Amino acid sequence: MGYNFFNIKNVKESFNRKLKDFVLSLGKAIGNGEDIPFADNDVTYTLKLQHERIKDKGLEMEYEVYSRDPERNDFIAGSNWRDRHYESVVCFRQCGVKRRVKRNGKKIYRDNQKCVLYEVMTDVVTGEHPDNDTFCCPNCGAATTIAELQNGCSYCGTRYKMDDLFPKVTGYYFLDDVGMAGNEGKAGIFLSIFGGMLLVVGIGVLFNLKKIMAGDIETLLGLLCAGPFLGGFMGYFMFGMFLLIRMIAKAIATSGKMGTAGSRRKFENRMKKLSPEFSFEYFTSKAISLIKTAVYSKNPQELLFYEGEPLDPRMKDIIDLNYGGALGLEYFEEKDGIATVVVDAYFDVLYATDRGVKYKHQVFSALLRRRTDIPFNYNFSMTRIACPTCGSSFDATKNRICPNCGNPYEMISDDWVLSKIKIK
Repeated sequence: MGYNFFNIKNVKESFNRKLKDFVLSLGKAIGNGEDIPFADNDVTYTLKLQHERIKDKGLEMEYEVYSRDPERNDFIAGSNWRDRHYESVVCFRQCGVKRRVKRNGKKIYRDNQKCVLYEVMTDVVTGEHPDNDTFCCPNCGAATTIAELQNGCSYCGTRYKMDDLFPKVTGYYFLDDVGMAGNEGKAGIFLSIFGGMLLVVGIGVLFNLKKIMAGDIETLLGLLCAGPFLGGFMGYFMFGMFLLIRMIAKAIATSGKMGTAGSRRKFENRMKKLSPEFSFEYFTSKAISLIKTAVYSKNPQELLFYEGEPLDPRMKDIIDLNYGGALGLEYFEEKDGIATVVVDAYFDVLYATDRGVKYKHQVFSALLRRRTDIPFNYNFSMTRIACPTCGSSFDATKNRICPNCGNPYEMISDDWVLSKIKIK
């Protein structure tokens, strides 16, 4: 198990197909509430909650993810982590995201952001087979075991191969990209050079209009010869300055994230002493999932993994919540077998109120807890819980108590729980 930022390699074709299908379906899931393929149940559930939030506010959202470089459309594999059953890898590529929000058929917000899309893919590793792990049937949603699904779902009869069930997307987010992709750089340079040429020649003609009108051919030829060269150089220089200014502006806008530097090392070193399977990437992915689900939920206090107070009313206005690529450790304590963590999570947020739609960079403070005496399971999901008392499976997003035996289920016995969340 571990993470790896520098051993970058191409994603194999079977992964690429599923990653691309997920991307193509993401907008339909958010905007229309359609099912999304190859996503785990937690991601699917969160997207469902997001669509319901948009619908409840009387809004329509058109959400499109497109490739910025059709010639380089494959994903690249980055950091990875694993336990005895599963391996997760972060896959990424450059893309763009277009969002259009309407109320009563009238457009009230639109944007087009240049991004890098990150998707977390989880696959089964060789070795001990996870036959007895619970899994939701991708067709009907019934909870059963992986072994039973391969023999045929007992509820809908669908049969699956392991390749049908894994790999699957267990998380995703977008990060702003100040770089150029595809022909963006060429188009920008061409327009800048051409614009500079027209500007310099135009200014030269304007200041020498009397001479030119009087038949001064030498002045006109000089402008036509020297003007494009000087204007082209100026346009190229200005394009470079534009990129530099844009990069500086983005750095200033995200300067608060600099305070998260070192959080990975400090947090991971302390957690590995308690649980050798710990991965900071997995914790980040889990924290994002818990925060997004709680924010989009109509009543987060009904969620099994949330044990805090009612959320800030402002969170009810959030219609799109994207992780901003930084998670800072603010507090850590291990006591009586429980790890208590406070983190600052950076998000890009789209708020919708009666006054309109507003885009903000926001920091959420979250308190999370977890037992330290149990191993991590990187395929654990709150939407498919196995009751430790009677062994039956149920959807823990809707039930705190096993519907079969009536015993309460303690989420902290299996994974992280969210105890508090607030906007800073």
